[in-house]
Amino acid sequence: MTAAHTAATVIDLNCDLGEGFGAWTLGDDEALLAVVTSANIACGFHAGDPGIMRRLCRTAAASGIAIGAHVGYRDLVGFGRRRIEIAPQDLVNDIVYQIAALDGFARLAGDRVSYVKPHGALYNTIAAEPEYARALAEAVRLYDPDLHVLGLAGSPGLHEVAATGLATVAEAFADRAYTAEGRLVPRTQQGSVVHDVDLIAERCTRLARTGEVESIDGTTVRISAQTICVHGDTPGAVAIARRVRAALLAEGVTLAPFVSGDRQ
Repeated sequence: MTAAHTAATVIDLNCDLGEGFGAWTLGDDEALLAVVTSANIACGFHAGDPGIMRRLCRTAAASGIAIGAHVGYRDLVGFGRRRIEIAPQDLVNDIVYQIAALDGFARLAGDRVSYVKPHGALYNTIAAEPEYARALAEAVRLYDPDLHVLGLAGSPGLHEVAATGLATVAEAFADRAYTAEGRLVPRTQQGSVVHDVDLIAERCTRLARTGEVESIDGTTVRISAQTICVHGDTPGAVAIARRVRAALLAEGVTLAPFVSGDRQ
């Protein structure tokens, strides 16, 4: 089942967090947790470590922010942005492993993981390839079929996951450019990431109010999304997130997690 959402007056604001490792930090997790309503926390495969996971789960739980498992390929060196050839059943096991790891720390904080979001190259693979979308769905159903699955709005992969009976959440991106077909412009292409803070805020308010976004070639694209992602590793991420939040609230849009209260 897909929770449909168009011309939203209520929308979730999510961010990829916990993407440091050991002595290395990436982004300002604490500042972003004060802005967003859902936190996609790295589970140790593309980034993150047990200390980071426990700390962010504790902060998110105390703040009423939904906790999501940000699962990826086992690729610390490439930050999970390199496609890795893996058998679907092996991917099932890797995803279960990551969900369970984060859920353990969420439980210690008195909360639970509420949803699963793939990261980077795995996100793109699942969005486009049904076999891998089904592997994601199998992993979620094995661990907890009440978990939501977050993915690219309108993608074949998200439809494939929904067909298994899982609750899906359609995602749009604050700072990523779209093609005329409603897909993300590859990061290898110039203009794939939007950096103008005011433009990003304008795009997000338009998306929330009308379900539309302007593509990289200037055409209008329909995107029905329930959540908007601000990337935590984008330069100026905190300023972007704060500006987006302020702009949405100024337009009368309510910001709230997409998960129901009994899952938090």
